[in-house]
Amino acid sequence: MTAPAEPPLERSVVRERGSAPDVLGAAVLGGCAVWALISAAGNGGRPEGVLLAVLAVTAGYACGRISGSLVPVATASVTAVAGLAAAIASGQEGFGMALSVGTPPGDTGAVAGLLVLAAGAACCAATAARLPAVRPALWLLALTITGAALLFGSIAGFIAVLGVVLCSLAAARVRRRAAGLAGLALVTALVVGASWAVAEQALPEGLSVSLEGQLTHYRVALWQDAAELAKEHPLLGSGPDRFGDLSPTATRSLDSDGTPHSAPLQQAAEQGVVGVVLLGAVYGWLMYGLARSACSTPVTLTAGAALTALAAVASVGNALSFTSVTAGAGLLAGLATARPEIKPGAGPDHSSPGHSSPDHGGPGSDDPGPDPARTAPA
Repeated sequence: MTAPAEPPLERSVVRERGSAPDVLGAAVLGGCAVWALISAAGNGGRPEGVLLAVLAVTAGYACGRISGSLVPVATASVTAVAGLAAAIASGQEGFGMALSVGTPPGDTGAVAGLLVLAAGAACCAATAARLPAVRPALWLLALTITGAALLFGSIAGFIAVLGVVLCSLAAARVRRRAAGLAGLALVTALVVGASWAVAEQALPEGLSVSLEGQLTHYRVALWQDAAELAKEHPLLGSGPDRFGDLSPTATRSLDSDGTPHSAPLQQAAEQGVVGVVLLGAVYGWLMYGLARSACSTPVTLTAGAALTALAAVASVGNALSFTSVTAGAGLLAGLATARPEIKPGAGPDHSSPGHSSPDHGGPGSDDPGPDPARTAPA
């Protein structure tokens, strides 16, 4: 005689189907590493920085997938606090500096990127938390990070962090995640296109002068050098990590960090059109993984907003030049695409709107699908 079969666990999110996002990610990241080596071999570049960035994204993503399936809310909360602490440590010299619209050269790019990722992690944790006493504290943490972005002196970083928080609040009302993620991808395309138009001087004169005043003449000159190098070496690029040696503007500057302060333009200058395509493919892979994630729609859209804000900051700054930022991006993406661990004998829970298990109420909180009925001896 057998006991009645337990009712299947309910779900309120899209079930993750197959392993297509993981296979795509492995192919894209592998392509980035291989192409960096090919480009370096053709022009004598230094691919170590690109390889380190690929390794950082891979390691962060793997850690996010593992921890997100076990203790998602706790991991996201710790990530937010660690990101805020790292930003404070990186920007001690710039704390309280005069406000500027563009991300100034130096560690401020890392500060902006870390604060964006910290805000995204805090909002993911707050959105997914089931305990009423925990959620307000996490939203307070997100607001604290937003205030810190303003105090660090970058209005661009502040706008990016504030955008993440506002998108997270609005994500609770969105039912079709594909439309939301498509909108975020469109924002990224517009920012990248605008930066390229500034470099090519393709904008109307009045708008171009206004943007140059906000971005600084030095940054625009770097972008123009990158565009020229991309035209001279359209396929292989000039070689990884060679922009600082070949840019007239960078060589004349005493405090240049060797980058054009724009990730897409740097890829175009150093790795050619293939490098730009691969960079876009990495972003597309992350968005595709979020679209197929088993997590709830508000969590995936919040993570997507944070990654989009980081892409926007990286399009006008040097945020992706720092290993802590690339690793953090992979970690946040991994958290938002993790599949929750279903404990044996766990039954349905109806205590929350998503009917999720309280033991896994984080970025990977929603159940990917019903378990087969189990029988037990009488």
